[in-house]
Amino acid sequence: MRRIVFSAEAKSDIRAIPQHIAMNILAAIHRFAEHGIGDVKELRGEAGEKRLRVGDYRVRFTEEHPQTLHIHTVRNRKDAYR
Repeated sequence: MRRIVFSAEAKSDIRAIPQHIAMNILAAIHRFAEHGIGDVKELRGEAGEKRLRVGDYRVRFTEEHPQTLHIHTVRNRKDAYR
């Protein structure tokens, strides 16, 4: 399993989301870290940055070293790419 590191911004984003949705997002992040399962796409123009789609939310992250996921932001899709 990969280690998951949340930025201060990602922690703040998760706290602002309703709890039942935040729990689904955290479960999806954990599932991806453990099994590599999820709707993941590499972003254009962002060096190595990827996104995990969870319903209407997008988790932007990078894979640092083979065993670390660095979560940058967790935002609603309408705000995720601004």
